[in-house]
Amino acid sequence: MKKIAIYGKGGIGKSTTVSNIAAAMSDMGLKVLQIGCDPKADSTRNLTGGQNIPTVLEQMRVSGDVSLEDLVYESSTGVLCVEAGGPVPGVGCAGRGIITAFEKLNELDAYECYKPDIVLYDVLGDVVCGGFAMPIRGGYADEVCIVTSGEMMALYAASNISYAVKSFGKRGYAGLKGLILNAKNIESEEELVNKAADEMDTKVIYKIPRDPHVQKAEAAGKTVVEAFPESDMAAHYRALAKILVGEER
Repeated sequence: MKKIAIYGKGGIGKSTTVSNIAAAMSDMGLKVLQIGCDPKADSTRNLTGGQNIPTVLEQMRVSGDVSLEDLVYESSTGVLCVEAGGPVPGVGCAGRGIITAFEKLNELDAYECYKPDIVLYDVLGDVVCGGFAMPIRGGYADEVCIVTSGEMMALYAASNISYAVKSFGKRGYAGLKGLILNAKNIESEEELVNKAADEMDTKVIYKIPRDPHVQKAEAAGKTVVEAFPESDMAAHYRALAKILVGEER
């Protein structure tokens, strides 16, 4: 079982990237578990027909006696989907909510029950504290990837995440695999991101181009891999999936 945490600033296209990677990996014959760790609970929408699934915290609020069947949903592409969720707005800590969700999945032996080949954690990267750092410091992830563009705030968030990963890495936790450039087509974008990667002592492992197929697929509540399997964009997600699995360098 390989466990990968994918971080990035809110709005950078992280969840779109993660869900397309998950669908591509499933297409490869792998059993994939995607865990959304954003309080918005929208990580898996493109895998579940554009619908939000009940979150771990919601289910626990309704009934403390929950089963894995209440928390794990299989998408049409075969990806197992979980949303950690967050507290009632204005009450409680979102980071603590993630910790609670992780503890419940462990208590129910989710990994042993489903035996996934790949676990993808989709984590908000605007803050790297408390529960948002759980996939790194809790020993859940083997490696971390950061989705960014050439925009200043995206690179600033990436730098903070990189620092946190390296800090925890000294204690034997997950290492930083590299940056995923989700292009916004700003001026000198590739040069800016490559420079930032050098400053973080890491590399850009893949560049995802802008493509209208992404918006068209999302409007249908699907991933590009499912909606437009023969498109160039689907091929990009498949290529990135192979890199993350370790089949290509």
